[in-house]
Amino acid sequence: MTDQSPSKTAVGRLPRQPATRPGSPDGSPDAPSRTGVSRRRLLGTAGATGLVLGAAGGAAGYAAAPAGAAPLTSLGADRAMFHGKHQPGITDALQAHGHLVAFDLAAGAGRTEAAALLRRWSATAARLMAGEPSPHDDTGVAQDAGPSSLTVTFGFGHGFFDRTGLQKQRPSALDPLPAFSSDRLDKARSGGDLWVQIGADDALVAFHALRAIQKDAGGAARLRWQMNGFNRSPGATARPLTTRNLMGQVDGTRNPKPSDDDFDQRVFVLDHGEPAWMAGGSYVVVRRIRMLLDDWEKLARAQQESVIGRHKSDGAPLSGGAETTPMDLEKTGADGSYVVPVNAHARITRPDQNGGAAMLRRPFSFHDGYGADGAPDAGLLFVCWQADPLRGFVPVQRKLDRGDALSPFIRHEASGLFAAPGGAAKGEYVGQRLLES
Repeated sequence: MTDQSPSKTAVGRLPRQPATRPGSPDGSPDAPSRTGVSRRRLLGTAGATGLVLGAAGGAAGYAAAPAGAAPLTSLGADRAMFHGKHQPGITDALQAHGHLVAFDLAAGAGRTEAAALLRRWSATAARLMAGEPSPHDDTGVAQDAGPSSLTVTFGFGHGFFDRTGLQKQRPSALDPLPAFSSDRLDKARSGGDLWVQIGADDALVAFHALRAIQKDAGGAARLRWQMNGFNRSPGATARPLTTRNLMGQVDGTRNPKPSDDDFDQRVFVLDHGEPAWMAGGSYVVVRRIRMLLDDWEKLARAQQESVIGRHKSDGAPLSGGAETTPMDLEKTGADGSYVVPVNAHARITRPDQNGGAAMLRRPFSFHDGYGADGAPDAGLLFVCWQADPLRGFVPVQRKLDRGDALSPFIRHEASGLFAAPGGAAKGEYVGQRLLES
């Protein structure tokens, strides 16, 4: 966890409308899509009459919606673009439901099998993101919904290049992350040859994509691990707000914004020193961070705010102002101590306190039940994107590893680093420039 996760007012959730998503081949926004919902004509009927949910009950609920909230029927219409300069699911808005899944190539599978698999996966992702059924053996799970902002993103792990004989094409930025003293990593839920991120605003649409990807793997790859996550649903608040994590904290104020002059160079691979197949791509660090909520919730509200360095109500820094007001690290109180404690999480993770290191965070919360002691197995599926993890994630985590006020309340339990190549042009599949080089 850092003070840099996605803001709904920046990369995050915007007021709902027919989606215009980043990702056209020239880097400009795609034109608003009017296609891809033919499989699910829900919007052609329910959209014209409000919510057809049993006469007056549904209509009354729709009329009473808070100002600025999205009509539920509009959620299915939002569509992200599969083809483009960058893969989807990086700069797209946070979705309400997510699945992270890793695969290992099967014994005997190599470059040829990997290329066929990525071709299948890309074709399936493109169709599902357009609101169409899977190319084959569709389960029908999502046949009543629209695209629902579905995104499917693919990445390659360190071992993928050994298995495919492409070691010379492996980027140095994909070298294993250093060990951190605070890690309590489960190897069975870490790493993997291939990684897939799925996000959607409808749970059935997200599961449908997960099932299709898993079936498409066939005999070429076997499941290594899979994790499920969630975020606040669109329209749940009267106006767009920065999301909250399971600690109740506003989480995402200082995320890099596409409007920043240096956004692309921080998030996407632009340097000529990288392999050519990574142009337009990004590196993603994935961490399963358990929150020790029973301990956290014993703290008084003021103590929680001191741990983070921000007010719980609105995310404003303890030094004063509103959520986006720059934090005054030198401000002191009547007793002479810093208003933002020296070990506050938000102070330690600031880019200007870490040589400018920044990451585009796009996480999901998770809850996987309760342990034998009754403690919730819950926390954050940390997903962060950067042009180089050695200049993004690693320096910040090294500093956190020395201890901040939040460290006693979290536990890093799984980890992965993956290279996500640039987006596929129409007629191409993700990773084609690598696998057919």
